[in-house]
Amino acid sequence: MKPVAIFRHASPEGPGYLAEFLDERQIPWRLFAIDAGDAVPHSAEAYSGLVFMGGPMSVNDELPWLLPVLALIREAVARDIPVLGHCLGGQLISKALGATVSRNPVKEIGWGEATVADNDVAHAWFGEVRHFNAFHWHGETFTLPQGAAHLLSSAYCANQAWAIGKHLALQCHVEMTAGMIVSWCEIGAEEILAGKNSPAVQSASEIRRKMADELPRLREVATRLYTKWIAGLPR
Repeated sequence: MKPVAIFRHASPEGPGYLAEFLDERQIPWRLFAIDAGDAVPHSAEAYSGLVFMGGPMSVNDELPWLLPVLALIREAVARDIPVLGHCLGGQLISKALGATVSRNPVKEIGWGEATVADNDVAHAWFGEVRHFNAFHWHGETFTLPQGAAHLLSSAYCANQAWAIGKHLALQCHVEMTAGMIVSWCEIGAEEILAGKNSPAVQSASEIRRKMADELPRLREVATRLYTKWIAGLPR
């Protein structure tokens, strides 16, 4: 089968558990390290799916790769090639399909409960899961594109996920590994400190302390979502 194209926008924000998931199922994938200067492909035709990871930038910034990425997403959707976005990636897909990305009422950093919407599409993606503790690290949020089904919300962010057919956009991070969490807490120490008075920002020590309990459950949710997403890949 054609490989899945995975787009990395910042070196600490790679595919994480998603890479393990794909490898275990012998699904080929190719990493495009946008942060290291890799060019955005001119077409999605060579790939079975497109995945967009997170990053500290905003989709509203003037980024040299932004317009090519948005065009690639629109082409993939038009070709019925599944797209998947995590945090910034979800915002990129949302913007490409006509939604708005703007500042969230508060910054969310750390573990926080996400609630699955009560509709058939949400149940198809999440199965029996009705709520779980997701990992959050964002200051912006997306609206839903036309035709999207709302999948997920949290106390501090109404739109945590949406889907249109085979395409899934997440505001939260389900791809996390222990190594990624430790790294992000070190790199983002100043950001955590700046948000210490926010009800939705946890300390680095609290984030790390909760890992042992929360990561296995998060991985179960990620496995469920990724399993449904790869079912839409052309073989």
